[in-house]
Amino acid sequence: MGGLLAIAGDRLMLQIRIHGRGGQGVVTAAEMLSVAAFEQGRHAQAFPSFGSERTGAPVVAFCRIDDREIRLREPIQAPDVLIVQDPTLLHQVDVFQGLHADGYVLINSKRSFHDLGLADIEKRFRVERLTTLPATEIALKHLGRPLPNAVLLGGFAALSGLITLEAVAHAICTKFSGKTADANVAAASEAYLYIQREMEELAHAQTN
Repeated sequence: MGGLLAIAGDRLMLQIRIHGRGGQGVVTAAEMLSVAAFEQGRHAQAFPSFGSERTGAPVVAFCRIDDREIRLREPIQAPDVLIVQDPTLLHQVDVFQGLHADGYVLINSKRSFHDLGLADIEKRFRVERLTTLPATEIALKHLGRPLPNAVLLGGFAALSGLITLEAVAHAICTKFSGKTADANVAAASEAYLYIQREMEELAHAQTN
């Protein structure tokens, strides 16, 4: 299973929890992530939490990826991956609840974990798997709208290596069409390169 085993140890299933607000495409992000996994020959499922999805209300969506058929249906309590689409949730909701010690975290923000008041998170988890991405700004540049979901998937592909940018692009084109698809692919690609540079800079800093 390669990358999945690298993150999950004895847990063969990769579990992803996405936090955001209604209107940000949180559920769509989980769905596109599952399509990207299918594109790479894996089994996947995506579903939202129950409750209000009105604009601005907190929303949680889940995605599971495995090399075998997935029978679980309950919400993810112990994620391997957290994607936070709205940083205003960070001090309103315990988004880090249950996160595994070797988990990945990607937050939509221009600010660092320290500047977001998350210095304790940097101490508790693997710093090379924690990063922020100005996804809303990238989305506005390419889409003209503050929809960070596809952008964050491109960033997640670079951060984790568990899905490819090509699979993310395929998922985007499955969900959208025409200029909307092209703009989202361009935004995801910029996010991928952004996170690649961030990770290279971090690796360089750690070796000097």
